[in-house]
Amino acid sequence: MAARLLRRPSSSNRQQLSFAILLVFLVQSWCCYAYAGAVGYSEQEGDRVRFLPGQPPSPPVSQFAGYVTVNERNGRALFYWFFEAQTSPAQKPLLLWLNGGPGCSSIGYGAASELGPLRVSRYGAGLEFNKFAWNREANLLFLESPVGVGFSYTNTSSDLTKLDDAFVAEDAYNFLVNWLKRFPQYKGREFYISGESYAGHYVPQLAELVYDRNKDRTSTYINLKGFMVGNPLTDDYYDSKGLAEYAWSHSVVSDEVYERIKKVCNFRISNWTDDCDKAMSIVFSQYHEIDIYNIYAPRCNLPQSSTAPFVDQALSANNHEHFRRRIRMFSGYDPCYSSYAEKYFNKEDVQRAFHANVSGSRKYQVCSDSILRSYNFSVLSILPIYSKLIKAGLRVWLYSGDADGRVPVIGSRCCVEALGLPIKTQWQPWYLNKQVAGRFVEYQGMTMATIRGAGHLVPLNKPAEGFALIDTFLRGKQLPTHR
Repeated sequence: MAARLLRRPSSSNRQQLSFAILLVFLVQSWCCYAYAGAVGYSEQEGDRVRFLPGQPPSPPVSQFAGYVTVNERNGRALFYWFFEAQTSPAQKPLLLWLNGGPGCSSIGYGAASELGPLRVSRYGAGLEFNKFAWNREANLLFLESPVGVGFSYTNTSSDLTKLDDAFVAEDAYNFLVNWLKRFPQYKGREFYISGESYAGHYVPQLAELVYDRNKDRTSTYINLKGFMVGNPLTDDYYDSKGLAEYAWSHSVVSDEVYERIKKVCNFRISNWTDDCDKAMSIVFSQYHEIDIYNIYAPRCNLPQSSTAPFVDQALSANNHEHFRRRIRMFSGYDPCYSSYAEKYFNKEDVQRAFHANVSGSRKYQVCSDSILRSYNFSVLSILPIYSKLIKAGLRVWLYSGDADGRVPVIGSRCCVEALGLPIKTQWQPWYLNKQVAGRFVEYQGMTMATIRGAGHLVPLNKPAEGFALIDTFLRGKQLPTHR
């Protein structure tokens, strides 16, 4: 009898019940999402930088800085500085910038000396607004990577003995995933990566990792659209050969020295012979008096407190420590910029406003000698990654300041040509302010451009031309071919 009392719900009641269950599920999901979003926004506001010492009162700058944990077990955290786009940030893409070295800071160089909206002024006295800042066209994110660079730190000292390209890419990827949790409004936003020098390794490798992880539905999807690298170390053979050829073709060394290099140096092997060492030593000795990173710029005569911003180590894998330390000069219109940045970021009031150096135990260095010495150079060529990501349809650009002796345009042209891509438009000038700004060639899937008169740090040496590059790249357009 009792069983007869258990009536089967009517069709109408079943629909109401299903709707109620769905409603409860949606409310719970929304609450969880809202809670996660609230947590993210709370952390985000905690990172907001209201005003930095010496910052000009106008125009207003929306900026954030702080630490993002990339490995909780080891206590490893990377430091970032982020600027919202100057106009319509909700409609602008997200752009990550990385500097090279290895061991040099994307804050001390990229943000504060090159392409950020706030650049350190002479002698580190304060900041000045950069009218050619790249956050005119993108939400601009600077990352101090690898760990040990700048304000980034680890509580596990053995981490610093494991640094190589794969380690750096994994940390940078984990940073992105966790940063997007803190800044959820940028999830799904078009995402691009750019950088210079040894970031010629970092940028494509991070792009490849993002591309591969995007195929895994359990991973955070990052809407990667492309990458652009400047004066990038790309392939050991072509870059090393290009360095020697550039020194000869720009009258840095004699015909006899160049002929000797061609005879005794096989740049296809990572370990040079003693004869090759001696021949290349002559090349580097000529750069004692001029700036290898911009051969036509004045050299800095101030004492330098940190190492070279870009590594000579990449010329050979293991045995040329003396080459690493030969070049300690920073290039640009003011070649002493690295000293100014170090002075500014070592100020206690700056670090407090910046949410940096929370332990107060570290001296800030634009470039870290110890990272450079301990880095494990294991990747000889990035060209296979280019082929893979070009085939995948990503937008890929390479640009080169043509006065750079360290990663010369000669080697970069050879790298690009080695990809064997069909040419879409031939080598031709591009223009800015009715002047030839450089030259470019378009391939099927890739563009290479030069910047006339710029050295290794294009956005510092030629800020207007550097901004024209990023603006054109992000819009997916062609560089201007008419005056």
